[in-house]
Amino acid sequence: MHFVVCIKQVPETSDVRINPETNTLIREGVASIVNPFDMYAIEESVRMKEKLGGTITAISMGPPQADAALREAVAMGVDRGILLTDRAFAGSDTWATSYTLAMAIRKLGDVSVILCGKQASDGDTAQVGPGIATHLDLPQVTYVRRIDEMDESHIVAERMLEDGSEVIDCPVPCLLTVVKELNEPRLPSLRGKMAAKKAEIVHWTAADLGCEPSKTGLDGSPTKVVKIFTPPARAGGQILTGEPEEVAKKLVEKIRDAVIAAAHS
Repeated sequence: MHFVVCIKQVPETSDVRINPETNTLIREGVASIVNPFDMYAIEESVRMKEKLGGTITAISMGPPQADAALREAVAMGVDRGILLTDRAFAGSDTWATSYTLAMAIRKLGDVSVILCGKQASDGDTAQVGPGIATHLDLPQVTYVRRIDEMDESHIVAERMLEDGSEVIDCPVPCLLTVVKELNEPRLPSLRGKMAAKKAEIVHWTAADLGCEPSKTGLDGSPTKVVKIFTPPARAGGQILTGEPEEVAKKLVEKIRDAVIAAAHS
């Protein structure tokens, strides 16, 4: 079986800067890590390989320094890493990103299971995984927290819902997005670290993938960021003290006064 895990290198800090011209993140000079949710996808791909055999390919899209994220995946047990890097990919939104990743997976050929973290810590959209499945016309199971059964023909997985969970029997090939409840990522072994150091990370460009220029980067991104700003700081609140009955009375009075003031404004 061939497992593909899609990972992303994200800023290690929440103190990010925005390019005022393109309204995109400035990643240069910022320490980066593998997206935390993607670590669970990497771990699950390794467990699947240990159970069923096969190979694992990790794919990431980003600047050349994203090699480090793929080497970390190799250290954990992934067989090879492919970096999609090209100025043509710069500024991609989730739709353009999922299109580019899907083109890379299509280029790989025979793929059994695609795994993604549920979302990236720098975007929090949870759209790229489902977008890949849409571009490839594959069944998908999102927010997977447990895998009950798996073989070369199907996967039985439990996914999280807001008010509970559901169990889905999904045919293979398919795409899964996973949550942290699924597993505990392993620490790389010494052998894994040595393999990662020697690994040859393959670089693919837009031309290598056969991407349509109108579907990549800013030109291929239907999402347009019109304005980015920091909201004003909230005014300080007030803490009401006293016995519960007294506090409740004060609160009702303040709400009444605020309603009256709003009505006359």
